[in-house]
Amino acid sequence: MRDENDAANAVQDACLRALRFIGGFRGGDARSWLLAIVHNTCYSRLKRSAGRENETVFDDEIHSRENETANPEVLLDRSRDTDTLLHALEKLPEEFREVIVMRELEGMGYKEIAEVAGVPTGTVMSRLARGRKRPQRMLTAAPSKES
Repeated sequence: MRDENDAANAVQDACLRALRFIGGFRGGDARSWLLAIVHNTCYSRLKRSAGRENETVFDDEIHSRENETANPEVLLDRSRDTDTLLHALEKLPEEFREVIVMRELEGMGYKEIAEVAGVPTGTVMSRLARGRKRPQRMLTAAPSKES
């Protein structure tokens, strides 16, 4: 979702939808069923907000008193690294980004990702392999001479 508040709202909407349609649950892995609802809800919200411009969000962590006393050089380096990684992930097509997030950040298994994304397990493995290569190339490429 690229925004913590949007993600929280999407999860809340998905939970309400799951409660509304709990009668349609046919057994099996409840976590995968719920994550599939979250997945679909996120995609629906992204499609609805596609025309919205980027918004700047106030980040409490960055502006906390604890961080005010930190070494500015370390903070700048850390910020650049994070920005570079986020930029590389954001450049990925959604199909690659979603499987990388589910696998690397959520720790989900291939089968579970396949159920949530609604694709075969082989497709998950293929998307992970191809999706990992793109940011690697971007992050290890020589810096451009624009700066």
